[in-house]
Amino acid sequence: MDLGLSGLKVLVTGSSKGLGFATARLLAAEGALVAINGRDGTRLAKAAVELDALAIPGDLATADGPAQVVEAAAEALGGLDILVCNAGGPPPGSFESFDDAAWQRAIDLCLLADVRLIRAALPFLRASRAASVLTVTSYSVKQPIPNLVLSNSVRAATVGLTKSLALELGRDGIRCNSILPGWTETERVSELLAARAATKGTSLEAELRDQAKESPLGRIARPEEFARAAVFLVSPAASYITGAMLSVDGGMYKGTL
Repeated sequence: MDLGLSGLKVLVTGSSKGLGFATARLLAAEGALVAINGRDGTRLAKAAVELDALAIPGDLATADGPAQVVEAAAEALGGLDILVCNAGGPPPGSFESFDDAAWQRAIDLCLLADVRLIRAALPFLRASRAASVLTVTSYSVKQPIPNLVLSNSVRAATVGLTKSLALELGRDGIRCNSILPGWTETERVSELLAARAATKGTSLEAELRDQAKESPLGRIARPEEFARAAVFLVSPAASYITGAMLSVDGGMYKGTL
């Protein structure tokens, strides 16, 4: 099936590694013109060469960073059709372990960054005939993950933002969806499970095995499996899908809604 992505101009943030990188790679393979973003300039440059993509460095957790990234990408690409909002997550920990500053950092990185990215992208998206926004959140918005109170909270807020924007921006022809990954083979997941292992006195390998058992499929996801779902959602092939929350969690969420 032709997804209709050839020649479309895409910005994927937080894409020098992990889920963002996998998504950018598949978008490029589908013929999209891709700009990638990250804070680590060296890693970003290496990823850009591998993907044959434009590298747009920038820190999304700052007040001006998101708009600067969007404007640089749109200038380099000659416009913007698709925005994929992705970023690393907050640290693990319990409610009582975080002060106001930690909460603000989480909000800046995982909620306000998306607000600022989308706000800056709107003039370009309104000029597109295939405009799409995708926010990358977590299946924790449906089933909170223990010891991830910061992530559980801000990801849920991001889904609320995305659904609200789907209602507001639909008449402008802009689709807005959220994708909810589960545990996936990324550096972020390895870091989270290593922290859990240290707390429990187990090993990373043991935690990976235990986490895999939570899925009916008996394993965690590969990044490319997430990317296939993400790329479909942003593509013109999904032209009547907006306001959706698509879980890519291997059935780890046990609810029915």
